[in-house]
Amino acid sequence: MIPTTFFLFDVDGTLVDAVANQRRVWHAWASRYGLDGDEVYAVALRTRPVETFATVAPDADPDECLALLHELEDEDVRTGTYAAFDGAAELLAALPADRWALVTSNYEHRVRGRFERTGLPIPALVIDAASVAEGKPSPVPYLTAAEKLGADPAECLVIEDAPSGVRSGLAAGMTVWTVNTEAPHPEAHRHFPSLAEAAPEILALTARV
Repeated sequence: MIPTTFFLFDVDGTLVDAVANQRRVWHAWASRYGLDGDEVYAVALRTRPVETFATVAPDADPDECLALLHELEDEDVRTGTYAAFDGAAELLAALPADRWALVTSNYEHRVRGRFERTGLPIPALVIDAASVAEGKPSPVPYLTAAEKLGADPAECLVIEDAPSGVRSGLAAGMTVWTVNTEAPHPEAHRHFPSLAEAAPEILALTARV
């Protein structure tokens, strides 16, 4: 049994199904620059935005690229269709309030907007892109969350879906479980095809809290 008492969740792809939204935003962004949406999205899936811009539009102003992306993402939060993954609301509501946090590469105002629209409870702590100088796969986001929760990294369970997030949690010295993907990350400690299947196992760990 792992000595877990703190729970750190990624957001997009883990708690909220936002894949279609992300694809739509990147396609809209690509069309503004006359680029192929599928090709841009394929790059965006494996790199941070600034790296995506440098790869697909090296001659464009990166600040303008980012401003447009933020504009499109904010609009999507207001008008897009979102759904929480099965079991997410019940799981988060059952966790001790001072023992869990969100660790996302997105921005907190967008996370709050999506959570309000999907009925998910928002924790007291959200580590977002503005909270850290280095994003995933750096360990900094998860280490920052642990520090603010007063937790030892070895006490933290990370729930992720993306390879960069898995690497981030592992580099932070935490236990990492993956959800909502067909194939497990080769280095993750456990894998569940869905969040709903992972939820009972996560809640079982709260008995020691």
